[in-house]
Amino acid sequence: MEQESLMIHVRFAPDGSVTEIGERPPGLPAQAWFNLLSDKAMGRYQAYAGGRGLFRLPRELVQELKAAA
Repeated sequence: MEQESLMIHVRFAPDGSVTEIGERPPGLPAQAWFNLLSDKAMGRYQAYAGGRGLFRLPRELVQELKAAA
């Protein structure tokens, strides 16, 4: 059985800081959630033009990271 994946969209300000990110736990700043995902999900991030990006992660990994945050 194939693992279900989540797509977590990211938007950046012109200075490179994260302004919006999906699946963020309550109370955790957007930049902190991006940093955590970047550290734990190596190779699963795609950068796009226009200050956007996307993580493709297994649902189970996202749930584990949310609990750890």
